[in-house]
Amino acid sequence: MRHRIFCLLTALGVLSLGISIVPPAWATGSQPNDHAGGTLRILAQSDAGTLDPQISYVALTKMVETPVYDTLLTYPKFAGLAAQPVIANLAEAVPTPEDGGRTYRLTLREGLHFSNGAPVTVEDVAASFRRLFKVGSPTAGPYYGALVGAQACLELPATCTLAGGIETHPQIRQIVFHLTEPDPEFLDRLAWIHSVILPADTPARDMGNSPIAGTGPYRIAEYDPTTVLKLERNPYFQEWSHNAQPAAMPDEVHISFGLDSEAAVTAVENGQADWMYENVPLDRLGEVGSRYADQVRIYTPLLFYYATLNVHEPPFTSLKVRQALNYAVNRHAMIIYRGGSAVASPSCQILPKGTPGYEPFCFYTFGASPTHPAISWVRPDMQAARHLVEESGMAGHKVTIIVPSEQHGSATAEDIRNTLEILGFKATVRSVSPAIAFTYIQNTQNHVQIALTGWNADYPSASSFLRTLFSCQTFHPNSDNSPNYSGFCDPHIDQLMDKAAMLALTDRVASNQAWAKVDREIMVQAPLVPLSQTQRVVLLSRRAKNIVTTLNDEILFSQIQLK
Repeated sequence: MRHRIFCLLTALGVLSLGISIVPPAWATGSQPNDHAGGTLRILAQSDAGTLDPQISYVALTKMVETPVYDTLLTYPKFAGLAAQPVIANLAEAVPTPEDGGRTYRLTLREGLHFSNGAPVTVEDVAASFRRLFKVGSPTAGPYYGALVGAQACLELPATCTLAGGIETHPQIRQIVFHLTEPDPEFLDRLAWIHSVILPADTPARDMGNSPIAGTGPYRIAEYDPTTVLKLERNPYFQEWSHNAQPAAMPDEVHISFGLDSEAAVTAVENGQADWMYENVPLDRLGEVGSRYADQVRIYTPLLFYYATLNVHEPPFTSLKVRQALNYAVNRHAMIIYRGGSAVASPSCQILPKGTPGYEPFCFYTFGASPTHPAISWVRPDMQAARHLVEESGMAGHKVTIIVPSEQHGSATAEDIRNTLEILGFKATVRSVSPAIAFTYIQNTQNHVQIALTGWNADYPSASSFLRTLFSCQTFHPNSDNSPNYSGFCDPHIDQLMDKAAMLALTDRVASNQAWAKVDREIMVQAPLVPLSQTQRVVLLSRRAKNIVTTLNDEILFSQIQLK
């Protein structure tokens, strides 16, 4: 069976997208309007959670809302090496940093409108950044904390003014950002979805299931988190930059929730749906590869899967236990659960391959250690793991593994449960709905010891993994907006992160080397067990054409042509 899957996935690999070095011909000019129209039908196993684009941190929601909302800057909407760096979106041009990187001046495009017909103004821009702090956006501090006035907003969100941080000049449509210190990734953060521009009168609370007016080619027409999300054309949209926000192809998009992956494959094969959002399940890869290979797309996002270990909950308060589990986990099994070696590879570190600053190493494999690392994972070292558990004195503790109830997670969780039992712990698995898993494991009130999760880069940078997941700034006890699941906080490592970030202003190579050191320093303390890096294997209907993928936005469903 494994040989059959490997051969079929190897054949499917020739369809891999995202490798082109130049943008496609249409990406620099006119759009193929001759193919516009129809209703795109997407299937997703679980709903997208809150629709609030400044709060949601779920990949599905980001994918759905990419053609609904806009930021001042963005990454180009095409694949390949040319899709970096950021380009102008709602702003007329990418600004040149002033005052040593502390000041950024942007001019808002003329003639922009929200989907409710209201014009977009510089006050909407200023209000949107204040709202980031008022609603407790999970990236408000780590991404926008350098704005003048941001610290006061973090301390007292309800009264946030960002006084001195944002300056507006309505007569010339200009917005000026003032930072307390240079931020080499500030332009990237102006392209991150939490900085979307919303109407100034948007309430300063999580809007949940209620759509907010946006500026993109679609607007949200209906949302029931148990059944469906519908998008329709925004009648006020006029394309201002095809590379930044191209006009939509389908007239409508219907995303149906709740169908399991097995049924979703069958629905797409039969032409009852156009795209299943989740990966093709392992037991259907042979069938898909032999009969529907021309309908499969494979691409590699900056994404890795891991087990997060709560450093505040026994037994993972012990460094030795955390290191022991890293030694003991069978990563060969982990990649089998993710589809085999054709689409997955074992991971020993935080930064996925392809991330700036990535330098391969493995501390926790047979014959290796933090002082004598290997280049890559070889096999488990159970002797080292048992020795560490014995030294920790933690054997016998009860451990509950939290896992989203989806196809890959259950097998992975059971394997890790068995490993913990072998090491002397009393382990059980608890499945939770994927719709709540992300927020559940963040909140310290739930006392999660270990959970299976994954992380996709917000944008191509080491900090998107290292700072977001493991800095003191991103750990917020008793909050659903605390992406530092492990609660890991080391002021020394935070200083190393600050140094790595600042080096990017003058020496990108040195900056990448510094981020690689941060990766190693965090792995010494093992607040996680890296498991695998995977490719996405998605199935589309026979009528779905013009499939465009990007490093940051996955498949651009707004560009799918229905024939």
